[in-house]
Amino acid sequence: MLKLHIFIEKLKKPRVRKRLKIALSVYTIVIILGISFKTVYNIGYFNARAIDDAKRAKQASSPFVRKIMTKEYAQRIITNALKENFTNPQTIVERISNSNPRLSSIVINNNGIKKVAWIINMRLFFIGNLLDEKGYNLTKAVERKHNLINSYQPK
Repeated sequence: MLKLHIFIEKLKKPRVRKRLKIALSVYTIVIILGISFKTVYNIGYFNARAIDDAKRAKQASSPFVRKIMTKEYAQRIITNALKENFTNPQTIVERISNSNPRLSSIVINNNGIKKVAWIINMRLFFIGNLLDEKGYNLTKAVERKHNLINSYQPK
């Protein structure tokens, strides 16, 4: 009890009171800053997790959606690539041979000349010879399949 009485007497001195107030105020400021940083971090972390979960859900659902090349979609790709008028295009899609989302072979008609064209990854329009990994000319194979060999003379 005597030690407690001595401790209380020392706390009553003005110099000790001032130092104690300063120490307690610094301690409360540190606690408040720590709590605010922790809440801000948690909010940002949970928002980032929600964005990651949404991206993963979108990626998980995308393989189940199968894109199919249609004549209208192929016509739109070709008119965009050749910068033709949408209402009256000069190049017209006649036939789609392969509706693979990665590589589609199409037959186009430009001023009565029929050609084989390729659409790669549902975006890129390509006219010319396409070779496979063994060196076979896929364009000539599609031409023979649709009897297009006599329709134009290659350069």
